Amino acid sequence: MAVRLLAHEVADLCLGKPPLSPLSAASATVRDAVSKLKSSGESYVSVWSCDHSSPPRNNDCGECRCVGKICMVDVICYLCRDENLSSPSSAMNSPVSVLLSKAQGVIRHVEPSSSLLEAIDLILQGAQNLVVPIKTNSRRKLPKSSITSHNGREFCWLTQEDIVRFLLSSIGLFSPIPAVSIDTLGIISTEFLSVQYHSPASSAIGAISCSLADQTSVAVVDDEGILIGEISPFTLACCDEMVAAAITTLSAGDLMAYIDCGGPPEDLARVVKARLEERKLEGMLEEFTISPNVPSNSSSSSDEESLSPTASLPRSGRYSRSSSYSARMVRRAEAIVCHPGSSLVAVMIQAIAHRVNYVWVIEEDCSLAGIVTFSNMLDVFYERLQSMA
Repeated sequence: MAVRLLAHEVADLCLGKPPLSPLSAASATVRDAVSKLKSSGESYVSVWSCDHSSPPRNNDCGECRCVGKICMVDVICYLCRDENLSSPSSAMNSPVSVLLSKAQGVIRHVEPSSSLLEAIDLILQGAQNLVVPIKTNSRRKLPKSSITSHNGREFCWLTQEDIVRFLLSSIGLFSPIPAVSIDTLGIISTEFLSVQYHSPASSAIGAISCSLADQTSVAVVDDEGILIGEISPFTLACCDEMVAAAITTLSAGDLMAYIDCGGPPEDLARVVKARLEERKLEGMLEEFTISPNVPSNSSSSSDEESLSPTASLPRSGRYSRSSSYSARMVRRAEAIVCHPGSSLVAVMIQAIAHRVNYVWVIEEDCSLAGIVTFSNMLDVFYERLQSMA
């Protein structure tokens, strides 16, 4: 069985994956990226650099490379920059390249024949998405966009979540490791991003940007270090670009309520509008309609919550937030938590069920002990797979 697992190629993990919808790095603007995100229903869009001046050879796609990925959080953080607050319209018309991460190796092209071990190794080196050519049936008619953008080739990408899901399907092969606690395995990271509940949300912009790059989140804590909630890129990615106005004007605690399931309460929307007027940020008022918004992704919140029994952070009355939800929301804007004694497999299931790459670790008194990420988990499986080889 172990030999069969190691024999799997990257192509096996790509079965059923949809082709990437490309965005041109040369001609697209930030506004184009926002439009693409909203129309596609995807959390991310891929950005490509293609040179078709010479015909492809040997089934190659020519000089077509995925140079990055963009989500709504990239747009929100960009609009929150001081130079863009007064003129968001101009910022929206900027080239899409201003949103691309400058970090090397975030996107890696791999061949379908690459091994599972090679894929995990690239993830542990810092790759967030592996771009893989799709083996297509020659008789299947390709969409016009694929023919014009990649010379008839289609690509998909694999994420950390895809690989963890795949490993979970063969979890019995790793016994007894899955039943061992995350504390015993030593995979609880005590280095995490946080912001005080009453601090301005704008003070967390840098942390939000870093958490997006690290595929984690920003903890919202009180003065005693108790975890109240989080400002998660995975939740922000389901919102509209107008959240930039909320980050500019609200506290971290109010921002949690603003992005909670279903869009902001009307009273907070009014607060955001009034504060923009006070700060004379007419540009934001003109560019965005400050009203309760509906996240753009299409997935049932109630269905998502019923996938498995998971722990949600208890909240005291003084920190309570709106309990409303939207049927189009991917997940609730609550922190998903576990304890140091939780087993590895339980934490894996929690993260996968809530479509996040991490789980917060809290003590019995709800004080924040650390965070466990997919990368931490993959490190454990990588060592075991190497011993199987």
